[in-house]
Amino acid sequence: MWQYPELDPVALELGALAIHWYAISYIVGIVLVWWTIHNRNTRHNLGWSKEALTDLISYGVFGVILGGRMGYMLFYGMDQLIDDPLSLFKFWQGGMSFHGGLLGVIFAVLLYAKKHNKKFFALMDLVSPSVPLALGCGRIGNFINGELPGRVSDLPWAVVYPGDSVTRHPSSLYQAVIEGLVLFIVLWVFASRSRPPMAVSGMFLFAYGLLRGLTELFREPDAHIGFVAFGWITTGQLLSLPMLLCGLAFLIISYRKV
Repeated sequence: MWQYPELDPVALELGALAIHWYAISYIVGIVLVWWTIHNRNTRHNLGWSKEALTDLISYGVFGVILGGRMGYMLFYGMDQLIDDPLSLFKFWQGGMSFHGGLLGVIFAVLLYAKKHNKKFFALMDLVSPSVPLALGCGRIGNFINGELPGRVSDLPWAVVYPGDSVTRHPSSLYQAVIEGLVLFIVLWVFASRSRPPMAVSGMFLFAYGLLRGLTELFREPDAHIGFVAFGWITTGQLLSLPMLLCGLAFLIISYRKV
């Protein structure tokens, strides 16, 4: 086992302003998404202007932030939200949900598609392969913050989290690699060939739902929620199941239309 590294969540302090590593991880993720989307657009001659893509990503960023916070409060902090409805807007207290962020992005892309008269799935197929890079960066931010501890383990790479006395899986790092790098490679290769509309989006939903269900097996469920079914299913797995099923349905529909 190895001791959890002494990591200061604050990367830089400028007077009263504190810049956290978690915020930096989000910024790096957004930059990587922007860069890889532009790369695919240029390499495959998709015909999107630089201004249109930058505008699209701006919509997505707002969707991630607003949806991620709302999703966290609804899925993981309902009691706190009932006691203090204004906690929904207290972003500085932390708490972001991927599934909420995904819903936020979907809503933001719908708005963009309507405003610019674009096809929704053409936009989602464009964006989906780059999303795992942002997810991976976010999970690294979680690890720096000492968040999302794993289940108890005696494996050689198990880690003792701050304030804990047992060794655990570094589950946020597992997620950074599997839901981040591995999923990115799978989607990047899949999207490198011409696919019917909806197929890339379907593969993203299916693969993420499958991989998230796997990584949740190593992650300690939230203490105030615990397991939600059968003594082993977590909230993350429950929320990922519709993604997996919808992704499979999208894949079937997309190829049946060919």
